[in-house]
Amino acid sequence: MNLAFVLVVAAAFALVVILGVAVTRTQIVLRSDAALNRIRPIDLEAFRNLIDPAEDAYLRRRLPPAQFRAVRRARLRATAAYVQIVASNAAVLVRQGETVLAGADPRCAAAAHALINDALLLRRNATVALLRIYAALAWSGSGVPAARVAQGYESISGTAMLLGRLDNPAVPVRLSSHF
Repeated sequence: MNLAFVLVVAAAFALVVILGVAVTRTQIVLRSDAALNRIRPIDLEAFRNLIDPAEDAYLRRRLPPAQFRAVRRARLRATAAYVQIVASNAAVLVRQGETVLAGADPRCAAAAHALINDALLLRRNATVALLRIYAALAWSGSGVPAARVAQGYESISGTAMLLGRLDNPAVPVRLSSHF
C-alpha cells in the first residue's frame, strides 16, 4: 500500500512538472521581445581584470597570505556573479535565436543558428567555469577558471548584434557596458 501511494504521488509530481515546463515554454515564445529586456550588460573590462592571472600574481606578491586569500575569495565570488549573468544572458539569446528561427526569415536563419550554437556552448562553458570557481573557493591552489567564458561572451556579442540588426534594426542588443 505504501509503495502504491509513493508511486501515485511521484507520478502526480512528474505530471505537474511536465505541465509547468510546457506552460513556461509557451509563455517564453510569446514574450520574446520582453526577453531581450532581460539581458543584463556586464562590464567586460572588470570581468577580464577579475580573471587575469597577472593581476592574481600581482596581488599574491603584494599582500600577506591571509589577506590575499580573503581578497581572492572575494574576487572569485565576483567572478561567479559575472559568470551567472553571462549564463543567464546566453539563455535569453538561445530563446531569442529560437524565436527568430520560428519566424522563418531566411536571411536571419544563418545568424540565428550561429547565435544558438554559440550561446549553448557559452552556457556549457559557464557551467563548467562555475564548478571550477566553487572548487577554487574550496581549494585555494587552483587557477583562475573563467577565461573561456570571457572569450565566448565577447564572441557571442558580435553574433547577437548582427542578428538583432537583421531581425529588428530598431531594437539595440547590448551585452556589455564597455565593448
